[in-house]
Parts: sequence; structure tokens; C-alpha cells
Amino acid sequence: MTSSTTEKQESAVDKDQRIGLKRIRDFLKVRTSYDVLPLSFRLIIFDTALLVKNSLSILVQNGIVSAPLWDSKTSTFAGLLTTFDFINLIQYYWQNPDAVSRVDQFRLNSLRDIERAIGVSPIETVSINPLRPLYEACRRMLESRSRRIPLVDVDDETKRAMVVSVVTQYRILKFVAVNVYETQLLRKPLSELNLGTYKNLQTAKMDTPVIEVIHQLVNLHISSVPILNSDGVVINVFEAVDVITLIKGGVYDDLNLTVGEAIQKRSDDFPGIYTCSVDDRLDTIFDTIRKSRVHRLVVIDEDNRLVGVLTLSDILEYILLEGEGEDDDTKPE
Repeated sequence: MTSSTTEKQESAVDKDQRIGLKRIRDFLKVRTSYDVLPLSFRLIIFDTALLVKNSLSILVQNGIVSAPLWDSKTSTFAGLLTTFDFINLIQYYWQNPDAVSRVDQFRLNSLRDIERAIGVSPIETVSINPLRPLYEACRRMLESRSRRIPLVDVDDETKRAMVVSVVTQYRILKFVAVNVYETQLLRKPLSELNLGTYKNLQTAKMDTPVIEVIHQLVNLHISSVPILNSDGVVINVFEAVDVITLIKGGVYDDLNLTVGEAIQKRSDDFPGIYTCSVDDRLDTIFDTIRKSRVHRLVVIDEDNRLVGVLTLSDILEYILLEGEGEDDDTKPE
């Protein structure tokens, strides 16, 4: 056997990894966003004329963290309200403390003015027709850096747009984990995949002021910050959704709390944090996603010290793009 032949020879693990990724992509290309939806679900849509404080109360009461927006004047889809829109409002209040008396009068259609005032990205307006391939929805989420995407269809009779539902990265990845057997072929460890973030990690301690963490979330457009003790051991994670709990009553004074005080306000059904190591493989991570409601995994070492963070965006990007150009039927399987 020549050296060139040896170099081209594919190991069993590499072959399985390639086949597993191709099977996932093939699956996403033949399924639609409709397929991901449960048989029964509830959809809450906000009119853009609704007061921000009322929308916040509705989100909290229904245990959700986002909702599609609808402009009743033009009968059009107007974007997706997410946790980051409330964080932007906090940033605006923090930069303009004299505006606190007007905060309760802000309506959802004024959020764009707030975004322009503080120089942040506008409300997410990306959407997709639910009959399009699920693969296309995933690519659109990656391109827009969105963690969820509204499904917008057109009514056959009125020819007007209508919001059907919202699909999240978690729901898509769980759908894959449940239905694609070949996820079991993804046996390479994280250490070999360059998957996740391991440099310039943002962290906090229990006595860090919440507002400092909020600044981190906004400036780096991240959804969580690991909380460490004095030895660098991971003891919790502050998430963007924690902000909603702090301001649900329209009281912004709680932003002066420490991170430790803030996470005490979480609801009793908080699922906790999920961890993994660089030796864990993607097949076991998909198994975790299949069994549990996971939004990210904190990568730790044998002493529970922080090593990195693995998000669902990281996983989605990997399964969609890794080796995509090599997808064909010419390679022996």
C-alpha cells in the first residue's frame, strides 16, 4: 500500500461520523417545519400596540419567553419578541434613568426606537413558510443568529400572512435525536470536533451585580454566563431568561441585586444546568437532548472547573455545515 493510499484511507470512526451527519441532513431536507410541531399546541401572538409591561406579564403567566408580533394596522407579521428585547429595554433605562417614569407607557411598536437609541440589533424578523424543508429553516436561523424561527403561512382565501407557530433550535434537535437513528454514529469526542467556545469566556460570581452580567449578554450577544466560585468551579449559570423574572412586575430596582440573589427568584421548575466534558461524544449529547430540555451544556474538567460552553447553535451549525460539500452518493458506505 502506497503512502498516498494510506493518507486517503478513512478510519471507521471518521466514516461513521460522515455517514451520521449526512443522514441527519438528508432527514432535515425531506421534513418540513410542520413535522416538528406537536399534535396540540398553544400560540400567543402580540399586537404591536400592546404595552410592553402587559406583554411581559402575559409571557410570565404562560411560562414562555418569546412571542410573534402582529401589526393589526397592516395585517402583517412584525417580528418576534424575545428576551433580548426586554434586555434592550433595561439597557435603555440604565442609560436614561430619567425615562423610568415612561417605561410603563412603552408599547411594543416603540421597541425599534429604543434599539436605535442604544445602537443594538433590531427585532428579529426572520421567518419561514412551514411547508419549506426543515433544513432551510435551520440554515435561516444560523444566518440570522436566531435561536427560534416563526412559521408564517399564507391563507388560501384571504391571501394574507398568518403566523402558525414558532420552532426553536431545541425542538428541531430533539426531533432529530428522536427520529434519526444514525445520531448514534457520531462517536467523535468534542475535543476532536472544535465544537463550542473555549476562549474569552464570560463568567460571573455570586456577588456580581446583575446589571454587569446583562451588559455582557448584550455586548457579546450571548444567552448565558457561567457562575463560578473563587476556585473557578462552575456552580450555576445566569441565563438571559432570568431577566424576565426580575422585571416581571415592572420593577427595575431588582437589577441592583447580585447574581446570587437573582437566581433565588427562579421558579421551582427550573431544570438546572447540564454539563459535559471534552471527552463526551455527540451521540451521548444527542441522547441528553432527547431525554431532557437542554439549551446549552457547560463544559467542565474532572474538578468541575470551567473549560467551555457548548450551545445548541454550535451543534446545529456543526450538523448542517461539517462536511456538507462532501455529501454525495459516490462514497462507499
